[in-house]
Amino acid sequence: MIASGINIDINEGELVAVIGINGVGKSTFLRTISGVQPALDGKIIINQKNRKNLSAAQLATLISLVLTEQPLSKNLSILELVALGRQPYTNWVGSLSFTDREKVRDAIGLVKIEEIQHKKCFELSDGQMQKALIARALAQDTPIMILDEPTSHLDMYHKAQVLQLLKKLSSETKKAIVFATHEINLALQLCDKLILMQPDGIQQGSPQELIQKGAFESIFPADLILFDPKTQSFKIRT
Repeated sequence: MIASGINIDINEGELVAVIGINGVGKSTFLRTISGVQPALDGKIIINQKNRKNLSAAQLATLISLVLTEQPLSKNLSILELVALGRQPYTNWVGSLSFTDREKVRDAIGLVKIEEIQHKKCFELSDGQMQKALIARALAQDTPIMILDEPTSHLDMYHKAQVLQLLKKLSSETKKAIVFATHEINLALQLCDKLILMQPDGIQQGSPQELIQKGAFESIFPADLILFDPKTQSFKIRT
């Protein structure tokens, strides 16, 4: 069963994690917000505009999207990949203006991948590829960035590195960054707000607010996993 009755708000400069068990609807929720799939019901308001009234071109200037599986050519260089983020703004032949090139350079700099920007995508590690995709979303220059499981396929170090990068970007660029994740312990440490999706509804708030409510006590079956409020983390029951 997927979550319903969702009513949330996301503000500029916030890093927001969407968490919950498998199958509760995290990816569906993010794809609906971003316009990848139609809403089943309700309204999505972006900068005081109803999303259903926005064209694809208008939506591309408001939301940038990083999906788990990216349909792209691995023969592109990082620089070429990041430049694709400027498609909503280029002319009909797709040539980059001076401003476009500045946005691409700035995005690569923010993610700190200048030294490998000329590498081909097939040469990249999973962590480097994820940074390149984040840079492409930054180059798109939207107030909202949405990422679906940005740390999947990464080891613990690179999971933390990517989420720490998102925290830094939300603070420095004032973009609202929303991502679905199973890395709840990391999200508790780094995020400004959590959206906890459950079949009977959702809860949202800062990590501290949700901890104080006891919101994490019943996410997983208590026979195996428990939440420790003192360490603010999930542990395996032994």
